[in-house]
Amino acid sequence: MADSILILAQAAGGPGGMMNIVFIIGLFAIMYFVMIRPQQKQLKKHQELISSLKKGDEVVTQGGLIGRIQNVLEREVTLEVASGTRIRVLKTSVAGRYAGDAAAAAPKVEDKKEEK
Repeated sequence: MADSILILAQAAGGPGGMMNIVFIIGLFAIMYFVMIRPQQKQLKKHQELISSLKKGDEVVTQGGLIGRIQNVLEREVTLEVASGTRIRVLKTSVAGRYAGDAAAAAPKVEDKKEEK
């Protein structure tokens, strides 16, 4: 085993060539953990969202349209964006669930200091 590593190092141009191989392997490892793995996690999360869509959910599309799901088919959903206005969009264009103004409409609790 050690002999084969030495032969590879000599074929690659001596000890500096072995360092180049280690550097390239390290570079690929960094690229995997910084770029590829997070993208795969995001894709898996989006696929779970798409598979869990059901009638009545309020969603936002990648184009910024907000609507309530009226019908779910295999590849598309029907959104009601206004009273009586329905549009069909592909499931893959749904960016996420819409939380609405629930967070903004929640009453703010302010600490009142007692004045003496």
